[in-house]
Amino acid sequence: MEHHPQAWLAEAASAAQQQGSGNLLRVVLIVMVVGCVLVAWFLLRGYKRDD
Repeated sequence: MEHHPQAWLAEAASAAQQQGSGNLLRVVLIVMVVGCVLVAWFLLRGYKRDD
């Protein structure tokens, strides 16, 4: 069985066009990641000691 990256890429591109853009999912994921980073920063900043 041979590996053809061009065929896989073309198949993935055609599948993405059939499924639509998925903008809502992208926005939700970006907001979730940014929120997790902000919560981690807020929680970890309390452990900083300026002695």
